[in-house]
Formats: sequence, structure tokens, C-alpha cells
Amino acid sequence: MPLTLPEELLLLMLDDKTGRLNEAAGPASNYAIAAAILAELALQDRVDSDPQRMFVTNRSATGDSLLDSVLARMTAEPTDAPQRGEPAAQPHTSRWWIEVLARDADGYRDQLFARLVQRGILREEQGRFLWIFPERRYPVISDKEEREVKARLMGVIFQDEIPEPRDALLIGLVRAAGLLPLLLAPDALDAAQPRIDAVANLEELSRSLGNAVRDIFVEMARYTPMM
Repeated sequence: MPLTLPEELLLLMLDDKTGRLNEAAGPASNYAIAAAILAELALQDRVDSDPQRMFVTNRSATGDSLLDSVLARMTAEPTDAPQRGEPAAQPHTSRWWIEVLARDADGYRDQLFARLVQRGILREEQGRFLWIFPERRYPVISDKEEREVKARLMGVIFQDEIPEPRDALLIGLVRAAGLLPLLLAPDALDAAQPRIDAVANLEELSRSLGNAVRDIFVEMARYTPMM
């Protein structure tokens, strides 16, 4: 069974040696996981988006418990025409949904880690951070899946063919979350940046999600006190 976009993204965020999320992914991880869930729902023809809104197109279950919980949440959000005297329900943008789902990113991550452990890709270890705080780490058992994801992305970046929508979305998410320096050396990244931008902008959903994630980070930086 192929990995979902959130599972692939989590593997790219993970430090293979320590079993922890890479520091470069720290500030971005909650929003990136939320965006990846929405992107997977879009790939499975359950949601779609335009610059003004993200909306459910198919309410039927996917068979994936994580995706279906988010789909049910989106379906329950009021979007129908209001009754007389009631205020009109406002459409929710991709950014709105990313911010809302990011609040529950810890729970989503736990589910994704559990799946990857069950599939024999990671193992769970209990440990202590700074010898005091309990933590769970997820060292890699099999790096086959991660290598395949990276090889697929490198193939898209360094070739001129039109990529599959899944690969374009993943590259857009990786770019928006600031993970590209984990995949490419600085010189290679500089040379490949025009192609990366072109691929990431191919899909309307990729542009929408990528712009939403980047806007959120800009605002975070704006209101973060200087040290």
C-alpha cells in the first residue's frame, strides 16, 4: 500500500539518526502536516480549492481513519444557505483550514508515526530529553520508502517532464515548509530553484496551500520578539 502525502512528508522531516523531527522542520511541521492532509484529500477527490475557499466535493469515506476524521470535520462545517434572519456562513480558505487543523497536529503526527511503526518503517523508542523530559523517538528501520520518496522528487526536480499531481503537491509542501535544504546542497538548491518553483506552482491547490503556509510563517516572524 503506497504511503500517503502526510506519511511521506513526515519521513522527510525526520532525522534518521536521532529519530526526532529535524530542527529545520520544527516551526513548519504543524502547518505542513495539516496542509499535507488537505492535499491528500484533494488527490483522493474529496476536496478542492480556489483562492477564496476550500470545499468538500465528495463526502464518501476514503477508508483512511485520519483522512476521514478530517473530511467529517470539514463536512460538518456550515456552508449551506442560511435560514431567514440568520447570518450567511463564510467560506473558509485553505489558510483557515491549515491553521485550524494545525492545532491538532500532535495528534495527527502520533497517528502517522503509529502507522509507520506498524508497517516496519520506523520503531518507537522511549527516552529522555536532557535526561529529564520523557520523549518518544522514531529511528528508521527501513529507509527504502524514504529513499524512494527522495528519488522520486529528485527525478522531478532534475528533469523537464510534467510531474504527477502528487509529486507537484509534495514539492510545493516541501518548499513551503522550508525543507528543501534537507534534500539538496546549497549550490544544487540554488541551481534547481527555478524548476522547483515552476513545479510547485503547477497545481492550483499547491499554490493555494503553499502560499497559505508561507503567509503564516511571515506573520509568525513578524510577531516574534527579536532576541
